[in-house]
Amino acid sequence: MDDLKAKYLEQIAGAADESALESIRVTAIGKKGEVALKMRELGKMTPEERQIAGPALNALKDEINSALAAKKAALADAALDERLRTEWLDVTLPSRQRGQGTVHPVSQVTEELTAIFAELGFSVAEGPRIDTDWYNFDALNIPSHHPARAEMDTFYMHRAEGDNRPPHVLRTHTSPVQIRSMEQQGAPIRIICPGGVYRADYDQTHTPMFHQVEGLAIDRDISMANLKWTLEEFFAAFFEIDGIKTRFRASHFPFTEPSAEVDIQCSWVDGQLRIGEGDGWMEVLGSGMVHPHVLRSAGVDPDQWQGFAFGMGIDRLAMLKYGIPDLRAFFDSDLRWLRHYGFAALDMPTLHGGLSR
Repeated sequence: MDDLKAKYLEQIAGAADESALESIRVTAIGKKGEVALKMRELGKMTPEERQIAGPALNALKDEINSALAAKKAALADAALDERLRTEWLDVTLPSRQRGQGTVHPVSQVTEELTAIFAELGFSVAEGPRIDTDWYNFDALNIPSHHPARAEMDTFYMHRAEGDNRPPHVLRTHTSPVQIRSMEQQGAPIRIICPGGVYRADYDQTHTPMFHQVEGLAIDRDISMANLKWTLEEFFAAFFEIDGIKTRFRASHFPFTEPSAEVDIQCSWVDGQLRIGEGDGWMEVLGSGMVHPHVLRSAGVDPDQWQGFAFGMGIDRLAMLKYGIPDLRAFFDSDLRWLRHYGFAALDMPTLHGGLSR
């Protein structure tokens, strides 16, 4: 045992790095190491021999472990000293020139559509991202059996046993902001509600968290014609294409009646999408006249007031306008991607100066 002790203490003292130290540990006190093999021989010894050899082997193992720990700490200290020696910084040197940051495409598109709708008389409204299921579903005429309310589609917040408060969810759309805004302001009202929303989905065109903008206009004589004009004005300004064609297709949404999905004119040329030309169509949003139940839920009399609502994905608008192929890249935090698709921080989008200069 004295020979083993001397051999391994000498090897530990001469180890140059943690990798060599680990190799010594395995050879000495690992499951198949020399000390472990010696311990297996205890069964062949007499009781008197075991009383002497057992404690001695345990002491040897403890001493080797202590030597390994001390050497590991010494190597770490030496590495830190070397790093401090090589990574020194002369604080008297002039500061480095600070690089200019870039604006994320989602932030850019949000600013663009805010500028456009501001020109059309819409203000911006915001609300909580965690909301009750009443604001997220019930107030919007979404029944309890609707698939969107299933846990496979919606993120529900944890509730402690015996908690009788209404369930809370990560909002699945920004429509709850419309309800809260009508509760606070009443009618007439004209707002857009941009913000992050959450749904349990993940692929090339879906992510668990994404961004939406929804619009709401309530007055005494608003019709689908006003909705169509508003959206066509938006598309023309956003895509910077005059006379862009739209197509309204009858659909169904619980919170609007009648409801329509809206397509814009497009074509595919050599694998590239071109907006505003050709004879193809691409769906971009859902819309319709606000359902009377939604107005009542917000405290607005549907016999006196009516209006339209629409909703579209901000991330998808960015993909269409700036040719971004994969939605998941928006959330990868890849600086190379941001430098390629990002926008200059000081170029604020305006209708007069250009949205995407």
